[in-house]
Amino acid sequence: MSHPKLFTPLQIRGLTLENRIVIAPMCQYSAVDGCMNDWHQMHLGQLAQSGAALLTIEATAVLAEGRISDGDVGLYDDATTFAMGSVVESVRRWSNMPVGVQLSHAGRKASVRAPWLGGLQVAPGQPGGWQTKAPSAVAWRGDYVPPVALDKHGMREVREAFVAAARRAADIGIDLIQLHGAHGYLLHQFLSPLSNHRTDEYGGSLENRARFPLEVFEAVREVFPADRPVSMRISGTDWVEGGFDIEQAQVFSQMLEARGVDAIHVSSGGLHPNQQIPVGPSYQVPLARAVRSVVNVPVVAVGLITEPVQAEAIIATGDADLIALARTVLYDPRWPWHAAAELGGHVRAANQYQRCQPEQYPHLFRS
Repeated sequence: MSHPKLFTPLQIRGLTLENRIVIAPMCQYSAVDGCMNDWHQMHLGQLAQSGAALLTIEATAVLAEGRISDGDVGLYDDATTFAMGSVVESVRRWSNMPVGVQLSHAGRKASVRAPWLGGLQVAPGQPGGWQTKAPSAVAWRGDYVPPVALDKHGMREVREAFVAAARRAADIGIDLIQLHGAHGYLLHQFLSPLSNHRTDEYGGSLENRARFPLEVFEAVREVFPADRPVSMRISGTDWVEGGFDIEQAQVFSQMLEARGVDAIHVSSGGLHPNQQIPVGPSYQVPLARAVRSVVNVPVVAVGLITEPVQAEAIIATGDADLIALARTVLYDPRWPWHAAAELGGHVRAANQYQRCQPEQYPHLFRS
C-alpha cells in the first residue's frame, strides 16, 4: 500500500509540518476581558494531542473593539499577551505541535453575544456592547446599529494594532500567523463591494478594495520573524450576487503571493445575511482548487471534510495542499489518529498514550 499523501510532510518557510492536517481556528467565546483561561488551556491542550500538524488559536482580536463578542480572545495588551503566553507554554510543555494564531478584527460584525446566547448584536452602551467600525457605515443586518466608517487615522490605528499583535505573537513564540480576511470580518469587509462603499483609494476597483488588507499583510510580514510563516484566510466567494467572488479571490491571492504570503486558507461566506451556501461534503474544495490553480504557494481547503478517504483525495488529486478541520475535530479530537489508521499513515502520539495503540495498527504511533 502506498504511503498516503495526507501523511506526507510539508515545508512552509521555516516551519515543517509533519502531515497535511491542520486544526482551524475555532472561536470559544470564553475569554474574560480578552484573556485566555483554563478553558482554552484544556481545549487547546487536547487538540495538541490530536496528531495534526498545526494547531491554530482562534480568531484573536488586535483591538478590544475588534472582538466578535466580549468573550473573544485578544492580543492587544500585556494582560492578554501574558494569558495567551501562559496557555501556549502549558500546551508546549506536553506537545511539540506547532502553534499558530489567527489575528483578526471583526469590524461591523463585532459586539455580538455568544452563539448560545443568540449571537445577535449588543448595541453600544449596553453591557458587553460597543460601537463598531468598518470600511463604510453599512450595517451587516438591517436591525443592527450601523458601524462608523473608518477614516485614514482609524485605518492607521488598526494597521498598527495588527503589527503590535504580530510582535506580541512573536514574543510568546507563536510559530505562524494567519490573518483573518474571511467570514465577513474587517479585512473581508474591505474586499467585498457589498460592504465597501468607499469613494477614496480604498474603495471601488478590486485593486483599491484590496489595498488595506494588503497593507496589513505587508506590515505584519515585515515585523514577524523572517523564518516564520504569515498566511491569510480568505472567503473565496460571498455567495451573493454582486459580491466578492472566486475570480476576484484568485486575483487577490496572486496579489498576496506577490507580497510573500506563505499559504492561503480558502473558506467562504459570512459577509452578507442573504448568502445562499450550497452546503455539502467538500463544498468549499472547488474554491481552494480554483485558487491553487493560479498561485504557487500552499493552499488550505476547509469545510465539511469529515472522512479520511475524502481528505486523502483532496490532497492526492492536488485540489489543495492541506486540509483544515474545525467542527470535525471538535466532534472527534483524535480524527488524525483514526485517519492514519484507516489510510496506513503514522501520527505522533505522546508517550503517555503509546499503550493505547491498537494491535491491528502496530506502526500507527510515533513518539
